[in-house]
Amino acid sequence: MSDSAALLPSSLWQERLFCGRWVEGASTAEVCEPASGQRLGAVALTDAQGMSRACADAAAAQPAWAALGYEQRAAVLRRAGELAALHSEEIAMWLTREGGSSRIKAGTEAAITAKCLLQASQLPSASQGDVLPSSDGSLSLARRRPLGVVGVIPPFNFPLYLAMRAVAPALAVGNAVVLKPDPRTAVCGGVVIARLFELAGLPAGALQVLPGDGAVGAVMTSDAHVAAIQFTGSTAAGRKVGEACGKHLKKVSLELGGKNALLILDDADLDLAVNNAAWGSFLHQGQICMATGRILVQRSLYPAFLDKLLAKLKTIGVGDPWAEPGVLVGPLINAAQRDSCDRIVQASVAAGARLLAGGSHQGLIYQPTVLADVAPGNPAFDEEIFGPVAVVTPFDTDADGIALANQGPYGLSMGVITGNIGRVLAFADQLQAGLLHINDQTVKDEVIEPFGGVGASGNGTSVGGLANWEEFTQWQWLTIRPQPVAYPV
Repeated sequence: MSDSAALLPSSLWQERLFCGRWVEGASTAEVCEPASGQRLGAVALTDAQGMSRACADAAAAQPAWAALGYEQRAAVLRRAGELAALHSEEIAMWLTREGGSSRIKAGTEAAITAKCLLQASQLPSASQGDVLPSSDGSLSLARRRPLGVVGVIPPFNFPLYLAMRAVAPALAVGNAVVLKPDPRTAVCGGVVIARLFELAGLPAGALQVLPGDGAVGAVMTSDAHVAAIQFTGSTAAGRKVGEACGKHLKKVSLELGGKNALLILDDADLDLAVNNAAWGSFLHQGQICMATGRILVQRSLYPAFLDKLLAKLKTIGVGDPWAEPGVLVGPLINAAQRDSCDRIVQASVAAGARLLAGGSHQGLIYQPTVLADVAPGNPAFDEEIFGPVAVVTPFDTDADGIALANQGPYGLSMGVITGNIGRVLAFADQLQAGLLHINDQTVKDEVIEPFGGVGASGNGTSVGGLANWEEFTQWQWLTIRPQPVAYPV
């Protein structure tokens, strides 16, 4: 593809920020391919002053954007979705090369991003509120109003979709957006989004895209122009964001970490159970908030399950996902993440887990790892690893499995594999998770569904589907009377 025909011509975005137009940043950061170390370019980064300026500019642009007719706003979202589909191969290439995604994960993320935009394009034409009963003869309305400026802070692991699932609906209902992508995936999670909306005709200023560090994010959370923050990332960082938003009276949506359990009951099809467990554990190197962090297997199936899981490992491609299209497990995002993964694996073995496979790495590629006999209190049972590690624990009764699944502070996603749906429905209400999938693994998302966790996995908010109205608008009560009221004063 020629540079002129590309979605992301390097002459446009290299070392520049998008603030309605492409401008120089405060500094730059190299974009490198984690699998090979190859330099792919350089992105601009903002500083505190740049973030403050962007928040003010977004606030100035928001009223005009919100005042546009619903058809005009919907058309921008539709066009952005069409462009995302048109350029899906180029977008997937960046997800693979910059983010270390496998080809299948990158293609899926590009496709769901286009779908997210098209879904958001339906919001402007939806009902904006309700007519309420009135006891005094007035017309009483509850209507949805945009918040103003929404700050979006997405992570590196699904950088494009986890940003777009907030950016698109927030814009659709009339907000302006300031997006701070992770500097490690600033092209996938920032430049792509800026270009889609620029080419789709979004009015200048309604979207500001500024990669930066945590200090820049802190400026966003304290800026008076920003009404709400949507944050996706670690629980530790989310606590800081939530604390800052509370201090400054901002609305906040926190989608945080998870230690997600997949229960495999003794009536499950063993081959399908292994297939689900491997997919949930190893997809995108385990760098997913919904990754299967615990595989809980009823004891009668336990030995056979381990044998089949080890056999499954031999069929999983490992390596550079751009150079080798069949690869499922590619590089971790950086050395810090690799070292964190390895620390937990080694500590878990020292604490009594059995290492059946993996436990080593070459460069940033961590070998798919299986830890068996992992008991509560073991680091691999308790901690979110964010690496390609299958953590397997046996249990006896259904009650034991439920207790193990619920153990710990997280509550994002759970799955149950069974041959008897009625058996699971009898105890499904006891599983504490924002997402529950029967006869599926834990990594599952749809743009039309409310997505969010409980406990340390989030603050009970959700993004997606009907939840977008809750997150990105606020209620206004409006009453209308034919004549002013004559009060007895």
